[in-house]
Amino acid sequence: MNILISGGAGFLGRNLTRSLLAEGHQVYILTRGGRAPEGAQAIQWDAKTTEGWGHRINEMDVVIHLAGKSLSTWPWTAATKRDFYESRVLSGLALVQAIQQATHRPGIFIQQSGINHYGLSGDLADESTPPAQDFLAQLTVQWEDATKVVEELGLRRIVLRSAPVLGKGEGLMPLMSLPVQLFVGGPLGSGKQAMPWIHIEDWVAAVQYLLADKNARGAYNLIAPMPTSNAEFNRALAKVLHRPYWFPVPAFLMRTFLREMNVLVLEGRFSQPKRLTESGFKFQFAAAREAFVDLFRK
Repeated sequence: MNILISGGAGFLGRNLTRSLLAEGHQVYILTRGGRAPEGAQAIQWDAKTTEGWGHRINEMDVVIHLAGKSLSTWPWTAATKRDFYESRVLSGLALVQAIQQATHRPGIFIQQSGINHYGLSGDLADESTPPAQDFLAQLTVQWEDATKVVEELGLRRIVLRSAPVLGKGEGLMPLMSLPVQLFVGGPLGSGKQAMPWIHIEDWVAAVQYLLADKNARGAYNLIAPMPTSNAEFNRALAKVLHRPYWFPVPAFLMRTFLREMNVLVLEGRFSQPKRLTESGFKFQFAAAREAFVDLFRK
């Protein structure tokens, strides 16, 4: 199949592209920088309009929308938060416009989103849980809504509500492991808050699994099946890295330093990949320790 990926030059896109190419697919990357993973073809775009590339949608069987400025960008100024919105929503609207104008439309649209859709607290969430009203949750709502119209155009649409993805020396893993690496590992705040995560290999496998399943449509939580607290996550990491686990970081320090961004580490709702597991998908890395052994000891 011909597969078009927005944001395909980033961490997730590179790993997904490598796997799709290995399966024999042709992969095209919408990129502002003109770069594409080896084996894929770069298509220049401005992530806001269809100018110069929109006609290429006629060649595609699948569109995967991964574009979006990383939430790890600090600090969260008004301008940064606007970038979070525009990089997700405007790029999604541009993809929709290209599909609307196409004479040959792709059959599948896969939309990236976030597990923070369900908010910062509450009971164990699954895909049926309604969205929360905080900034991060509403950002996912706007992100998802930007491309919802493709369902009316006949495309099979899948929404990936992904937890932070752990990779070997990539993504957020180097930053998340830094305190433990520096021998100052411990829980952040109370440590009782949820620490959502998924291994990159499981994330890629889940995307390809849903792509191949003709009955898959709607929202799926891409998160490890074993709920993990912040304290449990950091304790497992410290054990695998043979580092001490003893320094809790006071919540007030995190709030002072990170300001609004502190919700990424001090708050979090436990969620489960209910629809994914019920469909028959098997996780390779269900527990944090298994993931860390793979990422740090191999």
